[in-house]
Amino acid sequence: MKKFFCILIAVCAGLTAVTFTACSKQEQTNSEYEILAVYDSESHTLNGTVNFTYRNNTDNEIADLKFNLYGNAFREDAALKSVSTSYSANAYYAGQSYGSMTINEVEGCAGWDVGGEDENLLTVNLLTPVYPEENVKITISYTLELALVNHRTGVTQNTVNLGNFYPVLCAYSTEGFVECPYYVCGDPFLSECADYTVTFDLPPEYASATSGKLQNESTSAGRVKRTYTLENARDFGAVLSDKFKTVTNEVNGVQVSYYYYNDTHPQVSLSVACDSLKYFSETFGNYVYPTLCVVQTGFCYGGMEYPALTMISDTLDADNNIYTIVHENAHQWWYAMVGSDQMNCGWQDEGLAEYSTLMFFEKNPSYAFTRTGIIGSATKAYRAYYSVYNQIFGDVDTTMNRHLKDYESEYEYANIAYNKGLILFDMLRQSIGDEKFVSCLKKYFENNLYKIASYEDLVGSFVDGADLEGFFDSFTQGKIVI
Repeated sequence: MKKFFCILIAVCAGLTAVTFTACSKQEQTNSEYEILAVYDSESHTLNGTVNFTYRNNTDNEIADLKFNLYGNAFREDAALKSVSTSYSANAYYAGQSYGSMTINEVEGCAGWDVGGEDENLLTVNLLTPVYPEENVKITISYTLELALVNHRTGVTQNTVNLGNFYPVLCAYSTEGFVECPYYVCGDPFLSECADYTVTFDLPPEYASATSGKLQNESTSAGRVKRTYTLENARDFGAVLSDKFKTVTNEVNGVQVSYYYYNDTHPQVSLSVACDSLKYFSETFGNYVYPTLCVVQTGFCYGGMEYPALTMISDTLDADNNIYTIVHENAHQWWYAMVGSDQMNCGWQDEGLAEYSTLMFFEKNPSYAFTRTGIIGSATKAYRAYYSVYNQIFGDVDTTMNRHLKDYESEYEYANIAYNKGLILFDMLRQSIGDEKFVSCLKKYFENNLYKIASYEDLVGSFVDGADLEGFFDSFTQGKIVI
């Protein structure tokens, strides 16, 4: 995600990340989601059915499956805020509004329950345990009530944002399935790659920008059905609108589409999307999905990433629109294709996406962003944050590997995950040289494609043949002074 932040004050603590055991696509068969989502534009509800096939790629027998219910974060009685106080005015354009995700039934199981830290976890008790390399099928019926909110999941003034719109299987770690409560700082999402077949049943005037490739479209009884497929994806996102205009292009066989309703220069937005896709593919490794949708939408932050789809806020000026498109496209490499533990190590994908954005502009000077300018701005912002915290609290926690719940301020998270992450990678590049730096990122991408890469996986990609453990430790443990 790309955020634009105001200054807030907070304190925080550290936490150790868990280890994930997922294999690469070449070593496993993915779990599968077959989703039917029926949207009612009058009631702002989506009725969904998920036929889910779980394939046990762990070394353990699994008796229960756990799913994150991100849509429940917008409940009126939610214990955790889905939107921080500083962003509430931008998010709730029509006043406070609420939504929910209600599980109606789960078929093919012994029982089920909704619980977790904030009614955000569906636990499904299987009829019999599923053993390694075996599979089991269940069907989940649910209703998603959408709040009127400029956020990942909600009805905006011009669009319907469907990020995290279905029950998402929790990622599996050495400690079991990982619950992801909806914290306002960072992106509280953690999931493994799966294969998707998603059908949207919509009023005919609605266009749909999605993560998948369109396979079939039909019209019946005044409704339109569109079926999309996507393989090897951590999740599946969509944006609906009856106002969309579209421009498209093709890059290396990938169909790039820009959906918009209020952009006086849509070809510029499409060009930067295409240019960044081409540059990142050549620099880090090939983009693996058949399509890429860049979507202008109502959003209280700058933008948000999903596999093969990026949301770009309709409030951005021309320069920030360009910058955000590049940043969110970089997340196709550092989040979508190569995952990381966003709950405990948010800087790993955000810092890399920020630095990849810098690298793109460095190679494409016509867009008028410079390495000096980007680094200078990040350093100035980080030093201001450090100075404010030091003066008020007398001590500043600048550790980087910590849980999202330990960031009490989005301002703090921005400076650690984005700015300090950016500075880390720039100093690393200066230390080892451009050729080695790019070579290590290529290796990191190749070795961790479709996986959830750990902090150690990232460090290991650079440490080979060089004594860099101390370098990474100085940043992540908060020892270095910037």
